[in-house]
Amino acid sequence: MTTSDKPDNASETPAEPTGVAAQDWTKASADPQYRAAVVDLLGALAYGELAAFERLAEDAKLAPTLADKAELAKMASAEFHHYEKLRDRLTEIGEEPTLAMEPFVAALDGFHRQTAPSDWLEGLVKAYVGDSIASDFYREVAARLDADSRELVLAVLDDTGHAGFAVEKVRAAIDADPRVGGRLALWARRLMGEALSQSQRVVADRDALSTMLVGGVADGFDLAEVGRMFSRITEAHTKRMAALGLAA
Repeated sequence: MTTSDKPDNASETPAEPTGVAAQDWTKASADPQYRAAVVDLLGALAYGELAAFERLAEDAKLAPTLADKAELAKMASAEFHHYEKLRDRLTEIGEEPTLAMEPFVAALDGFHRQTAPSDWLEGLVKAYVGDSIASDFYREVAARLDADSRELVLAVLDDTGHAGFAVEKVRAAIDADPRVGGRLALWARRLMGEALSQSQRVVADRDALSTMLVGGVADGFDLAEVGRMFSRITEAHTKRMAALGLAA
């Protein structure tokens, strides 16, 4: 998934894992509810990566130069490799990848339809801002996963190079025409609202994922912590807007 810089707290020394987070997959997956939650999470991520691949390939058609087109093609390839890792992991644990992805197709496709960019710059901002919000959400969940699942999730959330590329191109466009900044700021705020709503809808529709967030599967992730989680995601969004030269 196209991501930007990791949240500031990613550089802090993490607390020693406890409970499920201290277990490996073999032990943790003995709990059927936990297993269902992880399968849902991997399915959502897998379809997200596949959709990102398709979208970057489409965005490449809007690229103003051949160099830009090639750069996006390289990023699209990286997204597809992330999808393959998730697909292979689902197969490895005895799950059918397409069945695991299917519950998330409508929500993710709906999000992309509602936030289809009208030009090259809007596409860059969407990949940098919109996908980064989703990635922040998945990183928060990853902290409560078993060690094996956590390692995989964090690996597929690695930046494909889109962050620096998007910042460079968007800031250059704003420098050339400051009026562009206002339009892109409004676009980014819309993306923020849609991305958060989409994340909440996905979780609400899946009982196992919902339980993972509010307690019962993941250790100590109560409703108050969910609120703090979304506050951290919002703060990270504000910093990304600043990096783009846009007002949050």
